[in-house]
Amino acid sequence: MRDKFWETVKLKNMTPQEWEALCDGCGKCCLNKIEFEDTNEIAFTRVACKLLDGTSCFCSKYETRRDYVPDCVQLTPKKLPEIAYWLPKTCAYRRLHEGKPLPDWHYLVTGDRESIHKAQASVRGWTVPEYQVSEDDWEDYLIEETP
Repeated sequence: MRDKFWETVKLKNMTPQEWEALCDGCGKCCLNKIEFEDTNEIAFTRVACKLLDGTSCFCSKYETRRDYVPDCVQLTPKKLPEIAYWLPKTCAYRRLHEGKPLPDWHYLVTGDRESIHKAQASVRGWTVPEYQVSEDDWEDYLIEETP
C-alpha cells in the first residue's frame, strides 16, 4: 500500500486492499438503525447485527456475511455517494467522501489498531445482539451518535 494513500488517491481509484484498509473497525456500521419516514432521519441503536463481534468490532463472518445476512450492505466506491448519509459521521469512507480528513485516532494515522478503542470511538463492550431484542423494541435502544 502507498503511504498516506487516502490523502492522494480518490476513493474510486483505490485498490481493493486500500479500500478495505479504510475501515477503522469501529463496528458502528453493524448497528441496526431506524429511519424515520417523516424526516428521513437515521437513528442508531445499540442493537448490533448478529455477526458483529462485540470485542473486536469486526464481522465474525465477513467474507461470507451475505450468506447469513442477505441484506447486508456491501460498501463500494460506486454505492458510497447514495448511502454515505447512512454511515456514522466518524466513518473514514464517509469522511473522505465529504472531503474531511481521517480522525486522529484512525489506525492508519496512529499505526495502532487499538487507538480507536482507546479513544472510545468504537462500539466495543456496549452493543446488544439483535437476536436478544425484538425489532419492535429497537427504539428503546436508541443512542446519540457521536460526531
